[in-house]
Amino acid sequence: MDSDSGPKITRSSSQKDEYVRADKLNLKDLDFQLEKRLSSVWSKNNKSDANIPMEEWEIDLSKLEMKNTIARGTYGTVYRGIYDGQDVAVKVLDWGQGTSAENAALRSSFRQEVAVWYKLDHPNVTKFVGASMGTTDLRIPKDNSSSSESAPSRACCVVVEYLAGGTLKNYLIKNRRKKLPFKVVMELALDLARGLSYLHFKKIVHRDVKSENMLLTTQRTLKIADFGVARVEAQNPKDMTGETGTLGYMAPEVLEGKPYNRKCDVYSFGICLWETYCCDMPYPDLSFAEVSSAVTRQNLRPEMPRCCPSSLANVMRKCWDANPDKRPEMDEVVKLLEGINTNKGGGMIPDDQRSGCLCFYKTRGP
Repeated sequence: MDSDSGPKITRSSSQKDEYVRADKLNLKDLDFQLEKRLSSVWSKNNKSDANIPMEEWEIDLSKLEMKNTIARGTYGTVYRGIYDGQDVAVKVLDWGQGTSAENAALRSSFRQEVAVWYKLDHPNVTKFVGASMGTTDLRIPKDNSSSSESAPSRACCVVVEYLAGGTLKNYLIKNRRKKLPFKVVMELALDLARGLSYLHFKKIVHRDVKSENMLLTTQRTLKIADFGVARVEAQNPKDMTGETGTLGYMAPEVLEGKPYNRKCDVYSFGICLWETYCCDMPYPDLSFAEVSSAVTRQNLRPEMPRCCPSSLANVMRKCWDANPDKRPEMDEVVKLLEGINTNKGGGMIPDDQRSGCLCFYKTRGP
């Protein structure tokens, strides 16, 4: 047989196992065939995508200009940008190196959820501008600090309004020592409560309510953001299980992997309310394992400041009750907060002082 006729198959004496002689392999030709095959598959995928009509929420990428990186998280990277003349935040989603079936399932779920977010309209929920599915046309700016990282070959992105006030968490950290006036605490609390009440009315469970996922405008209006793990509430609570969220804010039933519903958001709200009032972090001296065990087995909750008005403390305790059925609905929480009188003071900043009180004897938090 001619040496250029291709790889020679050599059979073992049993005639069952086949071996390919490496010295007869034409690697250059195999490389060419592989590239040709992949190009064909990619072309078919592009054609199939082209036949899919655009959704009403799909953006025109020619109008999107992406700028600097704002933040990096578990689900992707957030960039600041401009879309059709509007300041926006662009979240490029990275689902890792999953199988084609896994990525297809993620895209399908993403498409369904985006269709829900697009229709939301509330002053305390970040305004959704649009999204793009698995595109190769996304012009992702190079980050000098991480030039070795490559962008996903077919990126999905979410575009929302840009809020210049930053996160609630950073705002609280800035005021950790001097604390916030009681009226400001209540304004922020009501913004968050009204936003969550609206989401729950729309049958949406956020599942990751925390100060880091709340954004502020320059006028200090709070808006709920980051729907990375949010989902439409299941009719059967048993369909919603798994540890989803951030540990210090997670309800006991979520920590234990039990079925849960929108009441897990109510629990997280109670923790956020305490955090906003105190400008402090819950459980700063405990490890993840210690928090998880103490919350579920010992009913651990954040320490209540002595100066906290009983009306507000009662709201916190109702929200973080161990029994989700005993927690109030968010629309009820809104009414409870609206009924609290802020004219008589009650914050951690007494009316006759400029700095916060000394409810906590030692400095806590970062």
